[in-house]
Amino acid sequence: MMKGYFDMPPKAKYTREEIIEIAFQMARENGIESVVARELGKKMGTSSSPIFTAFKNMEELQLAVRDRAMQEFESFIKDALNYTPAFKYVGVKMVQFSMQEPKLFQLLYMKEHEESQRFEDLVYELGDTVEVCIEVMQRDYALTRAEAELLFKQVWMHTFAICVLAANKVCHFKPEEISEMLSLEFQGTLMLIKSGRFQVVEISDKKE
Repeated sequence: MMKGYFDMPPKAKYTREEIIEIAFQMARENGIESVVARELGKKMGTSSSPIFTAFKNMEELQLAVRDRAMQEFESFIKDALNYTPAFKYVGVKMVQFSMQEPKLFQLLYMKEHEESQRFEDLVYELGDTVEVCIEVMQRDYALTRAEAELLFKQVWMHTFAICVLAANKVCHFKPEEISEMLSLEFQGTLMLIKSGRFQVVEISDKKE
């Protein structure tokens, strides 16, 4: 935690970047809901006036804080391509991020939207790493593009569920547990796809 931002003496002026950083630290500790004008002004040692000089409204500031949180997440997984398999490394790091930075994970991936996102939109917020992982899956496991996308989607959904449990402090996972769970899901899904026996099982009424 960057305590210096919270302990600094009052300043006459704050830059846009400084305000974002102070608000980011508030969100990191207590969630984005804590980033309100009055409390932010207290952290800055001023009134809320400097905030509305730099930003049109609090919604604009909160969006900037979310962008800052995404930068933090991207720095967490930026070296993924140095590891094999890269997609498992990303999964492990996501779970670690959700445990170490639960409020930031909630801000990035658990914030309610005015309209629900498609699952694909949520996944692709991970950036270029997704495309790299899919290409590696195609190459290393002789999969078609559609098969690789299905594998990635299924494994990512499983990983996301683990992250939600961790971020909400429902469960705490040891590193070896994370590795085992991700490997089991990946290998099981891969074997099913490669077998050609995957099919959607419909639910039917036994009375029929």
